Amino acid sequence: MGIMKNRLRLLGLLMLLLAVSCAPKQVVVTEPPVQPGPLRADQQLLADADQLFKQEDFKAALAKYQLYIQRYPDGAGVDLAMVRMGTAYMRLGNYEAARQQFDRLLSDRPQSTFQTDAKIGILNLYYLEGKYPEVIQLSSVILEEAQTGQQVSETYIIVGDTYLAMQSPEDAVYFYTMAAKEAGEPQATVVAEKLKTAIGLLEPSEIESLLGYVEEESPRGYLMFQLGVKYAQEGRYDQAHKALSGFLAAYPQHELSEQAKTLRDEISEKTFYYQSTVGCLLPLSGRYQAYGVRALKGIELALSQFNSRPELQPIHLVVKDTGSEPERVVAAMEELVQEKVAAIIGPLVGAEYAASLAQENGIPIITITQKEKITEIGDNVFRNFLTPEMQVKRLVTFAVETLAVQNFAILYPEEKYGATFMNLFWDEVVQTGGRVVGVESYDPAYTDFADSIKKLVGLYYEVPLELEPIVRPPTQKDPLTDGDNPERGRASEGLRKEEDEPQAIVDFEAIFIPDAPTKAGLIVPQLAFYDVEDVYLLGTNLWHHPKLIEMARDYVQGAIMPDGFFSGSRSVRIRNFVDVFESTYGEKPGFIEATTFDTAAMLFDIISHPEVRTRTAIREALLAIRDYPGVTGLTTFDETGDALKELSLLQIEGSQFVELE
Repeated sequence: MGIMKNRLRLLGLLMLLLAVSCAPKQVVVTEPPVQPGPLRADQQLLADADQLFKQEDFKAALAKYQLYIQRYPDGAGVDLAMVRMGTAYMRLGNYEAARQQFDRLLSDRPQSTFQTDAKIGILNLYYLEGKYPEVIQLSSVILEEAQTGQQVSETYIIVGDTYLAMQSPEDAVYFYTMAAKEAGEPQATVVAEKLKTAIGLLEPSEIESLLGYVEEESPRGYLMFQLGVKYAQEGRYDQAHKALSGFLAAYPQHELSEQAKTLRDEISEKTFYYQSTVGCLLPLSGRYQAYGVRALKGIELALSQFNSRPELQPIHLVVKDTGSEPERVVAAMEELVQEKVAAIIGPLVGAEYAASLAQENGIPIITITQKEKITEIGDNVFRNFLTPEMQVKRLVTFAVETLAVQNFAILYPEEKYGATFMNLFWDEVVQTGGRVVGVESYDPAYTDFADSIKKLVGLYYEVPLELEPIVRPPTQKDPLTDGDNPERGRASEGLRKEEDEPQAIVDFEAIFIPDAPTKAGLIVPQLAFYDVEDVYLLGTNLWHHPKLIEMARDYVQGAIMPDGFFSGSRSVRIRNFVDVFESTYGEKPGFIEATTFDTAAMLFDIISHPEVRTRTAIREALLAIRDYPGVTGLTTFDETGDALKELSLLQIEGSQFVELE
């Protein structure tokens, strides 16, 4: 069983039978040479049975074979008749009768030259009954004793069918290939069709593996063609073009060569692009116009700096206005596809629509969005933006590892932004070994947050009367509490001591409030009113706004928040960027401008490299970026296309924000 070694990894796995390959194989046997002249009666009877068998009139053939065996029990054709009867029963679906015929020949006629054919019949039965381990075991015996190439080929075909039924097309292709070496006509045609079926089920990696050792022309040609098809289906057009070109060079006269040429031409048309042209999708009108204009300034500054280098081929930027509607995003994206851009920056809104079209057309796109799971759309989709996950991870890590905070509280608005950050923050705290000891929400439409704060610190619910302390006056009797009065022993409200008033239970060292600066500016002073003091105030990047200090300056001192860009940084790189941006546009850059500047600079640098000649190469170069030194920090793209960044941490000191080391 040497050729089967290491290929039996699916023993015992019983899967559904593939209907297209269920028909039992025709057992080809060696028949006695026909003598010239009229046939004897026994010969004529056997010839009549054979004719009916070939016409697939199996019931009539069975009757003739049975009659032959009864009349001529010692005849030369008995063994052949028994094998054919077993095959006929099998074709009629009577597996038990078929097995009896094959077993009878094996046990009663051990010297028969048809022993191997009977075993192949049993092999077929095992396959049809779904007894796949038995197929593998018996096939090794048959291959050791097979006398003809046809028997070897027939056995390999059944084993291939078995692996196909077990959903292992790679193994099926291997055994069909072995069958093709021994098959004659018409068996070779059957094997070729089975090969096509199995190869069509393979993944590209499996095809590549088989091409490493399959040398026979027919299966190798099918494999090379199918590899190109699979790559094209997955949008890996560069690999598809290469595979199809290799196929055509190796097999110019192959039956699939015309299909290969057509597909290759379609791919060439689809993947042609202008190497130095970059598309840009931004909302330059509508309600998000202000953000789009800011983003464009960062891209244009990067373009200006890149095109000022005379040694490089200038970049041409094609800008499309996406507005604020999905329909305009799709239309703008389709225009960029027609204009054959190398890659795309954006959009800020409607990113899922643009990303889907970019993936479909094999164009790398770097989105500027917080949209969840945007990079899961495909391997051409990237994101370079500040995400909630980044912020929460940076904030919690700093609080736990640097500030030694163990107990946290969360106060959040009941809307999507607040709920998203609340859940992420809670999960991150637990993951880092901390505890969330209190969580309360509030209506984002309110300006009074007393109820939520009191719930958080145990002041909201009244103390039950039976738990109130007993307070007695030092002199004179109180008629209300004397004698048999049923209210005796209960303190009246007016007699409660001031020092018995409930106190806030502040059992946390830090509180996280994921909301805008105008809301946080209202909430933080109310925290102090309810004695929530001497705790770290933690917010999102939205807190990085002068409005927060303007509204609650004395109460937000020491507040900490993450951000992806800080124009007041001491970094030389950031100071230079801020200076150039300010001198160009007359204003300081914010996070959006800095992010699009970095995104454009990274992309322009990649497409300027001489070795980057395909969109696939652009995608791979983006994935290979490690710690790109941008103004938004060191940037690395992970395997999904999401940017990984070490965010800045800012703290409020006096009337300004300062960067924490």
